[in-house]
Amino acid sequence: MSATIDYGNLMHRAMRGLIQQVLNDVALNGLPGQHHFFITFDTMHPDVEIADSLSDRYPEEMTIVMQHWYRDLEVTDEGFSVTLNFGDQPEPLYIPYDAIRTFVDPSVEFGLRFETQEEAGEYPPPTPVEDGDPPPTRRRSKPKPKGDGEVVSLDSFRKT
Repeated sequence: MSATIDYGNLMHRAMRGLIQQVLNDVALNGLPGQHHFFITFDTMHPDVEIADSLSDRYPEEMTIVMQHWYRDLEVTDEGFSVTLNFGDQPEPLYIPYDAIRTFVDPSVEFGLRFETQEEAGEYPPPTPVEDGDPPPTRRRSKPKPKGDGEVVSLDSFRKT
């Protein structure tokens, strides 16, 4: 048994489980009301499956929008697959939960941000930041969707 409780990994798993539950409900019942999702993921993750043309265009990360048109949403314990339209061309995608960097539903100002994994199963230690400073990232990130919503970084809950 470990000498400490690994709250960081427990929170990451719980939040990915929340995403799985939300997507599973959408797969069964569709998107309710004005809900829609911006999902940013690591295109270099070894289990991501996207067309070569998309990985060439987005060599590090990509943000998809699930709103008006999507089909074939299938949710598993490891990730989800969905077909989205890119320039009037339907493209199937498979995204494991471990590849997700942000999950945002701007209709209700809800968002999650996951720090990148440095080693399988271990998340980087928190980096001290000044009040009001965004957490540092190792890779370029897309601009946040407009709105007053707040993205929660799970590392802010870790003790140093």
